[in-house]
Amino acid sequence: MRIIKAGVLFLCAVFLCSILTLPTKADTWNKKTIVTFDDPVEIPGQVLPAGTYVFQLADSQSDRHLVEIWNAYQTQLLSIVMAVPDYRLDAPDRTIFQFEERPGNSPMALRSWFYPGDNTGQHFVYSDQD
Repeated sequence: MRIIKAGVLFLCAVFLCSILTLPTKADTWNKKTIVTFDDPVEIPGQVLPAGTYVFQLADSQSDRHLVEIWNAYQTQLLSIVMAVPDYRLDAPDRTIFQFEERPGNSPMALRSWFYPGDNTGQHFVYSDQD
């Protein structure tokens, strides 16, 4: 009887520990990143005015390169951008956004986004019409 109680107690402890660790995995799963741009920034299909935005990966098991861009409070989804993998030799210890310069007085275009600790990031692809 003691062995059964100990086994049940152990299983309950394991279950509770697994539940308590889920929220900490959420941000690394979706790579949620809050960023403030001081100037307008081009993303594929539109230009974001200067301001604060939330970038995160869509909750998809099959495609880990769909980037959701939300307003600062995550009350409005502004865009879902299809990206392709981008690579760095070393994993950054902080978020990195890389930009492309555009001609004239066009805003800089977001080229890549790397999440801390990942050497695989998201490369934003622009069509000829953008």
